[in-house]
Parts: sequence; C-alpha cells; structure tokens
Amino acid sequence: MLSIVILNYNTFDFTCQCIKSIYDYTKDVDFEIIVVDNASTTDQADSFLELFPYIKLVKNYKNKGFAGGCNDGIKVAEGDTILLINSDTKLLNDAISITYNFLKKHPEVGIVTCRLENEDGSPQNNCQIFPRISKILFEIFRINKMLPIKKTGKILYGPFFSYTEIAYPDWVWGTFFMFDKKLLDIFPNKLLPETFWMYIEDMQWCWLASQKGYEIVFVPEARVLHLGGKNHSERARAMMDKNLSQFLYLYYNKIHAKLIIYLSKLLELSQWRN
Repeated sequence: MLSIVILNYNTFDFTCQCIKSIYDYTKDVDFEIIVVDNASTTDQADSFLELFPYIKLVKNYKNKGFAGGCNDGIKVAEGDTILLINSDTKLLNDAISITYNFLKKHPEVGIVTCRLENEDGSPQNNCQIFPRISKILFEIFRINKMLPIKKTGKILYGPFFSYTEIAYPDWVWGTFFMFDKKLLDIFPNKLLPETFWMYIEDMQWCWLASQKGYEIVFVPEARVLHLGGKNHSERARAMMDKNLSQFLYLYYNKIHAKLIIYLSKLLELSQWRN
C-alpha cells in the first residue's frame, strides 16, 4: 500500500484540490491519504474530515517545518511506500500509479519523482545536480552553448534538461517525492532528517540516499501541476542560501564549500547569466 502525505499550512483550498485530484486519477494503487496540518492559523483542520472522511488527519500544535511535518505523517503511515506531495499540486494524469509501478519494478531506485508543470504546460526544473564547481564554471563561461542539448542536460540538469525522457539526476524537489519505506532505514531514528526546517532538505535526503547506492529517478510520463513552483520571496531565497551553505559545510570539504559559495555569488553577478 502507498501512504500519501500532504502537508497543509493555511492552504485549505489547495489541499482539497490536491486530494480530489488523487481520488480522481489514481486507479491502480491501493493508497491512504494522510493530511498533516502544520498549525494553520486560517484553516480549521477538522474541515478536511467533513469533505474527505476516509483520510487520516494529523493536527500539529506548532509549525514543525516541511521535514518535521512530513515525519509526523510518516509516523502514522501504514503503507510500505511513501509519497510526499505538496498541497499546491494537482494530478494531471495517473501520476501516482506510474511512479509507484516504476519504483516497484526497480529495487535499485530509492526515490522517484514526476514531471512538474506550470499552468501553461511548461516543465519546472525539479531535476538537479549536487553543487559542483564544474557546474558553476560551465554556466559562467557558457560552455553549455558548445555542447549538444542532450549532453548538456546530463551534465547540468535544471533548466538545461528537456524533461521529456527518463533521467537520473543527483537530487529532485520534495514537491513529489516517492520512496520505499525501507529507505528510512538509512536515516537516524528511521525518519527523514530534520536538519533543515524548510528548503534544501530534499537535497540532503537525496545526497544521503545516493551515498548508500540508491538511484534517484525522474519519470516524465507522470504529470503533476505545481502551482507554487515559479517564484520565491526574498525571505525564502535568503533561507535557501543559508541552508545551502550549511549543507555544503556539512557534506563537503570546507575549502571546497567556500569555493562553491564564492563561485555561486560570482555567477549571480555575472553579466553572462540568463
């Protein structure tokens, strides 16, 4: 069985839309839906049960962030497979069955994600590589312009990838994040690490999974609309930068980490940046 964990924080209408799309499209998988209300201030969490009486509802009395809230859902999950899916998403096809069946057929795979789309159908850049000096230099000096599109995507992913073929990126967004529950065995307390309250936690999870030999896979046939994937506030960007720096210092040599941070700032200031 698949346990689907949806974190809600002041997104009642979006969460309801997400739940409805799951029921409408998911045909070939036995699943349960777990809604974790992360101490919403505008929503009445019990209203979810009035509309969807078969879901599980977890009510937190403080906002535990993305990782902490997801873990509260995982703690009550009965499935052998977990899907973390953002509340501001809507299935466009039977994306859950497609990714679930792929995961079950490939035991070497630790994490599977789908194609996330904007409202105009364009893809979001949810396939990424870990921070690397070579990647930043490729972008600063526009080396990607000299390479075939397919080759560039394999090296850089992000906006350089077409999102039309199966791919094996280093890490993927937590927006749609499916994994076998046994993956939790590699983490302390058999739960997702809560090092980061929000942002970069998905990079960390994929990093740790890859260190244990698991593959991360993008399956383009599975399509999901992600309404919140375009813009971030200045506060959010600052948090991402801070968390990324912490990630680098945790998992990279300090000199290497400092160089990546320096080159990243240089890339931001570069006149060649798109």
